[in-house]
Amino acid sequence: MNQVPNIFKAYDIRGLVDSEITPEFCFATGLAFARFLQQEREPATVVVAQDMRPSSPKLADAFSAGVTSTGLDVIRIGLASTDMLYFASGKLGLPGAMFTASHNPAAYNGIKLCFSSARPIGKESGLQVIESFVRQGSPLEIRSVGVETKREMLEEYVDHLLSLVNLDSIRPLTIVIDAGNGMAGHTAPAIFARLNCTVIPLYFELDGNFPNHEANPIDPDNLRDLQKAVKKHKADLGLAFDGDADRCFLVDENGIAINPSDLTSLIAHRELLKHPGATIIYNLISSRAVLEVVQENGGTGLRSRVGHSYIKAMMAESGAIFGGEHSGHFYFKEFWRADSGALAALHAIAALGETKKTMSKIMAPYQRYVSSGEINSTVPDAAAAMSLAEKAFSARPGLEIDHLDGLSVNAPTWWFNLRASNTEPVLRLNVEAKTAAAMSKLRDEVLSLIRG
Repeated sequence: MNQVPNIFKAYDIRGLVDSEITPEFCFATGLAFARFLQQEREPATVVVAQDMRPSSPKLADAFSAGVTSTGLDVIRIGLASTDMLYFASGKLGLPGAMFTASHNPAAYNGIKLCFSSARPIGKESGLQVIESFVRQGSPLEIRSVGVETKREMLEEYVDHLLSLVNLDSIRPLTIVIDAGNGMAGHTAPAIFARLNCTVIPLYFELDGNFPNHEANPIDPDNLRDLQKAVKKHKADLGLAFDGDADRCFLVDENGIAINPSDLTSLIAHRELLKHPGATIIYNLISSRAVLEVVQENGGTGLRSRVGHSYIKAMMAESGAIFGGEHSGHFYFKEFWRADSGALAALHAIAALGETKKTMSKIMAPYQRYVSSGEINSTVPDAAAAMSLAEKAFSARPGLEIDHLDGLSVNAPTWWFNLRASNTEPVLRLNVEAKTAAAMSKLRDEVLSLIRG
């Protein structure tokens, strides 16, 4: 291509429709991806899926045409959540491409790529090479054109999910699900049709223009409709999915949002009951309670950098059975080490349905600290701001400082982490402490340092 936009990110491709991500760009990326797969000796068929954004079908068509122009074949599985694409890649043993911009606004679209068996492709594991091929232009050799076929995999996906969590004997539950007009509106009906649950749907209509709210449940504003509905219907639980339904957030029976770290602890506890002594991975922004729960239940906890490619690589190296991130991504060894919001939700439903306890009572033992959530600060020099914070805290006794991912400062009853954004002059701050007062004091102190 003559002009290639700068839309290759750390873990995927994401940009503005028409001005950055176009059919021409997707055709060129399909060519480049096929060339990369041939170089990597990957299988010669690519699974392609798409979300509900208006631009997704034409972009996926162009990408598929690029792949088949090289002689490779394509299997189109149609509308899918991202974890359904990972399922297809794992089940069929094929590389995959998912057309989605996840939680981004309607003006965006993107591509998530993976090797066969849902192994991640990020900047350090192939995305840079694919970008270079797009920029260079991938030469077309004269050969037979590959074949594009279609395959429906929704029921197979549901079969696999339900084989991993025992939900046969759960009590009747009322669950509100906010799909945010995203792909959970496609997958949730197929999953919950088989469960002993009454579902109250919110925004199940597939609409990539997101007419009700952004499909980004990490933002508290986007949980308000779900919280109101849970209380109105006296539901047992509320679930909120992001646009491509690979992340899931929980709301308890009181309409209170559950921290994803607390759900990580719950699932880790459940998995360690099934696999005593196993390894669990958590990223360094997760609550300190996660490691405590893992160790209390006889497991080994491994701390990871933020980002799915790091967690998946560490899972492969360590043989870990489960991994969780503060952002609502949950990874399962039995799901090809890929993340699945639906599978995380099923674990929560099983825990709730196996007892007569409320969700708030079930989660209480895991809620040991107070978190600030992620706070972004625009700074002229992120490295200088982090250096200033490190200098201020390194003089204090009894603290541990590390640089696994940005700057982490750890004390017996609190910690904070500062990480620089990959794409903008922003520092991300996360703080946790034993009490709300201690958390607020520490948060304000760090913010005053980095913001001047």
